[in-house]
Amino acid sequence: MSPRIHLIRHAQGYHNLGPEYWNLADPLLTDEGKRQCLELSDSLSPKSTIDLVCASPMRRAIYTGLEAFASILRDREGSKLIALPDLQELSNFACDVGTDLVDLQKEIDEANLPVNLSFVEEGWTKKTGRYEPTREKIQARARDTRRWLKARPEEEIAVVSHGGFLHFLTEDWEDGCKHEATAWANVEFRTYEFVADDGNSPSAEQSDDAPMRETADSRHRRGKTNAPPTCESQKMICEQTLLGWAEQGYPIGI
Repeated sequence: MSPRIHLIRHAQGYHNLGPEYWNLADPLLTDEGKRQCLELSDSLSPKSTIDLVCASPMRRAIYTGLEAFASILRDREGSKLIALPDLQELSNFACDVGTDLVDLQKEIDEANLPVNLSFVEEGWTKKTGRYEPTREKIQARARDTRRWLKARPEEEIAVVSHGGFLHFLTEDWEDGCKHEATAWANVEFRTYEFVADDGNSPSAEQSDDAPMRETADSRHRRGKTNAPPTCESQKMICEQTLLGWAEQGYPIGI
């Protein structure tokens, strides 16, 4: 049986204070962001059902995962947060470019943090090749991430990522411009399950696209009482959203 996935946008980072802060390199969490992590930790009950914690290697995502799931990582011997570079944010703005692996490893080691960086390779911070901010490349790594998660043996997985990438990962574009280049609030979490691939997901190009669908309980938790958009509707909403992001100053190659 495929795992249930709890998707979380990172807590408030300094770049979230406004576009004038988007030139900050791999920003950390604000004090408000740290408070949000504690609030998230209290809201995720029972936390013991989560078997694995993954996060983007960007510092705001790593520290959100570490603080929000501290009890899991502390109480389970040998448990570590897995950093996955495919979960990184989309753009090549300074705030969306991560820290070089050598420096990131040093930061983790010096603080003795329970983080597994084995999936992070040198060059992961370059917004070229696999991480180029174009629709084709973003959809490809989103699809690969879904496949990787679907194949995991755990039953419940928490994933900390970013507002823009979460739309590509879920193929859910509803309210995509509610916030700056995302519908996800800081530390908002939603629960998804894998569904049968009928070849009609918004970015389906190959078999086993590993599509996900938000659970009814998750939609209700965030005040959604209407039926989710159909796949065809999602495609149209995606086009409108990407244009809206560009108007907000967050262009993605389309």
